[in-house]
This record gives sequence, structure tokens and C-alpha cells, in this order.
Amino acid sequence: MHGPASSGWLLVALCAATGAYCLLRMRSSVEEQRRAAGGEALMGFGMAAMAVPTAVFTPPGWAWPGYAVVFGATGLHALWAARSGRHHLHHVVGAGAMVYMAVAMAGSPAHAHGQGTSGIPVLTGSLLLYFTGYVLLTGVRLIPVAAVSGGGPGAGRSLAAGWGDRPELARACRLAMGIAMLAMLLAM
Repeated sequence: MHGPASSGWLLVALCAATGAYCLLRMRSSVEEQRRAAGGEALMGFGMAAMAVPTAVFTPPGWAWPGYAVVFGATGLHALWAARSGRHHLHHVVGAGAMVYMAVAMAGSPAHAHGQGTSGIPVLTGSLLLYFTGYVLLTGVRLIPVAAVSGGGPGAGRSLAAGWGDRPELARACRLAMGIAMLAMLLAM
């Protein structure tokens, strides 16, 4: 992505840390959580790779079409998985956004990106609206219900559940990736 190197590195760190945590979540005993964590790890590491500042490393010409193919396949896999639950549709949108950014980056030189247009493209604006809503909704879902209802710390949480099976950590992971996606789309 094109932008200041310091914010680029922060984005790389956020996405790589999120991807690493998602890899650890793949050790869950729940199969559905393992599958979701695998897709989220791929998304996190892919976003980290795409966010490396171009002042430090300019990817070779084949990298952007490679990203488009990988995330296109990821989107198709998520679309297939959406048969069993609509929560997979977010992964379809996320993979589509990655394909869109990869295609945009492949078709535009580093210094001319975004020049010659008035305003932002409709697809970029639509994705910005979607991810803004997603981030806000996910953030609200992180508010502990136990605190609102008067329960004590850890109310309703099983002590037998491992740290990889805690839904609030998975939501925080998704929130971090949603914020990173917003930053990447804004940098376009």
C-alpha cells in the first residue's frame, strides 16, 4: 500500500500479530473454529505482506496477480462454506476486497496511484462503508454482557475452555483485521 512508512509498519505488525494469533487458534478442539481461524490467519498474513511500505520493498510484478489468485481462491472457498452459515459471507467480502486491492495495485504505478480521478471509486467507497459498519458492530459485540447485566468477572465463562476457544479473543482478532482493512482501503 502507498503511504507513510511508519503507519505501514504499524499495519504490518498488527496484521502479522493477528495472523499469528489466528494460527494459534487453529489448535482449538472445535472444528468450525479451526477452519475460521485458518482463513483469518491467511487474511492476516496476506494483509501484512500487502502493507509492507514500498519505500522498503517493492514487490515484483508477479506478486500482485499472485495475491489476486490466492485471495480469489480464498473467496471461492468462503463462498462454498457459506452454504452452512452466513457468517462466512464476511470472509467472501474480505477476500474480494483483497483481490480488488491487488488488482488495483497491479494496474497502477507506485507514484501515480489514485491520481487523475475525482473522489474515490464506487467499489472502494462501498468497501469502506461495509468495513466501517463491520468494525463498529464487532466493537459493540466486544462489550461484556456480564458487566451490563451485573455479573462478576468471568460470569458465564467456562473455566474448561482454552484460551484459543474464547469468543471474545476471536472477535478482537476480527476487529483488528477490520480496522487494518479500513486503513488499507483508505491508503488506496
